Amino acid sequence: MPKNRRPYPPEFRARLVELVRKGRTPEELGRQFEPSAQAIRNWVNQAALDAGQGTDGLTTEEREEVRRLRREVRQLREEREILKNQSGTAPTVPPVRRETGNAAMLIGALEAVAVSFMVTSRAR
Repeated sequence: MPKNRRPYPPEFRARLVELVRKGRTPEELGRQFEPSAQAIRNWVNQAALDAGQGTDGLTTEEREEVRRLRREVRQLREEREILKNQSGTAPTVPPVRRETGNAAMLIGALEAVAVSFMVTSRAR
């Protein structure tokens, strides 16, 4: 099987999560259907987080927001580097660090970078 495959449809995932909640084991479902037992367990855990039944991870909505904010910060850093290097030299864009830990701290850090970019660009 290829390393990267197309994601399973949300309806398929939801159906397997329902089956696990009704008593079937992820291993049994993994043998019957294509996804691995671990993938099915991950879907069950994510569904529980999305339903507000856990506090040990990010909901799907929070993950999407973090992904969007990281993309925005990366773009702002690139734009800031371009503005710094208006002398004609090629811009050097520092690599984006992957933050770990609490999502609120990450979002605060991303907002701080965005604010510092705005202050720096207005000062010019």
